[in-house]
Amino acid sequence: MSTRALLRTPIVFGEAMIEDLSQQAQLAAAEKFKVQGEAVSNIQENTQTLTVQEKSEEEEVDETAIEVKAIELIMSQANVSRAKAVQALKNNTNDIVNAIMELTV
Repeated sequence: MSTRALLRTPIVFGEAMIEDLSQQAQLAAAEKFKVQGEAVSNIQENTQTLTVQEKSEEEEVDETAIEVKAIELIMSQANVSRAKAVQALKNNTNDIVNAIMELTV
């Protein structure tokens, strides 16, 4: 920057830029959320992998002495697989309410 002696008018060469601290804070916050987003996507990938593994591990279970309607009710209310519903019923001596509570709490 220079000034002329007679006019006392500043002359600026190049682009005059003002440092915007709020914009820097926004960029830092965006970068923070970007890192968090990557962590969330990694967690989702791990969860999907575990779900596939659980499905492959679950095999036919012994459903004797358990009502089919009770199994279906638990599956719909607790949003679990058939094997988990049968296991919960066995753990709670065919008590539907306690089986649902075991799976949802």
